[in-house]
Amino acid sequence: MKIALTADPELPVPPELYGGIERIVDMLARGLVARGHEVTLFAHRDSHSAGRLVPWPGRRSTDLGATFVNAATLARVQFASRFDLVHSFSRIAYMMPILPWRVPKLMTYQRAVTPRTVRLGYRLSRGSLGFTAISDWMMQEVKHIGSWTVIPNGVPLDTYRFAAAVAEDAPLVFLGRVEEIKGPHLAIEIARKSGRRLIIAGNIPEDKRAWVDAHVLSQVDGERIRYIGPVNDAEKNQLLGTAAAFLMPILWDEPFGIVMAEAMACGTPVLGLARGAVCEVVADGVTGFVRDDVVGLVAAVARLGEISRVACRARVEQLYSDQAVVEAYERLYQARLLPAHPRGS
Repeated sequence: MKIALTADPELPVPPELYGGIERIVDMLARGLVARGHEVTLFAHRDSHSAGRLVPWPGRRSTDLGATFVNAATLARVQFASRFDLVHSFSRIAYMMPILPWRVPKLMTYQRAVTPRTVRLGYRLSRGSLGFTAISDWMMQEVKHIGSWTVIPNGVPLDTYRFAAAVAEDAPLVFLGRVEEIKGPHLAIEIARKSGRRLIIAGNIPEDKRAWVDAHVLSQVDGERIRYIGPVNDAEKNQLLGTAAAFLMPILWDEPFGIVMAEAMACGTPVLGLARGAVCEVVADGVTGFVRDDVVGLVAAVARLGEISRVACRARVEQLYSDQAVVEAYERLYQARLLPAHPRGS
């Protein structure tokens, strides 16, 4: 198949540090090319993923001018290349010129879904646009509009080394953007109340620095509570693989949370609050514990010995590995989109 993949223009594919969606696009592009498909990637000009790169001329998703030139670029290349399928991980607005064309199109939502946009896109596409979500939770309000499939995010298994055991005094780990909705302050509370060391890793958004200084960095002592900043893939692997548990005390309804799959790939249990898709990703009592509050998570720390690290890795292999995710998208391309719409524009 000739497949076009689109990513947002802000970050390269793959990203150097933070950039969850870009990691998924990179994983999919590499997996599809390995399976013999011809992939064209529309993305940031510094991208170096598998397949042919078409750099977006517009560099900001929220800029109207950038949206116009990026949409024109996608339409021009589609007209010349005649892709079998266009799969967007970016903005549905970039597909506006080609929505009425017969070429099958797929829109994958990794952020909050806007019913009005879904309804408009589906209507303009005359049925040629399908949708996927990364969790069942995030598509509840729109699953009656068009055709939806849940395909979760995943991780390249080869990137994450499985650790069958960790030290008895292994720390808890928080990894992600350091800001209030991610719950780093709650991670500190959980660590202190359970008597465990905590390592915090991740970037601090500039517009959140005042809050982080007051509620997170002020509690960092360099021993019981450490902050190590952003980490690359090798550092992340080491950090997660030597942790007693990964903490996910989120205060917003996150659609998936790739870092949970990354932790479990290393064999590390996840302790999370029951928000968003956490209940879908973590098998409570099997690959970690999901609780309604901090009190419940503190109590769960004492039960980490009940969790099999082998079971954590097995769940990722079955549901969230690169092979499982790429195969799910490939089946969707073949079974649901291609037979229904002949190749062309």
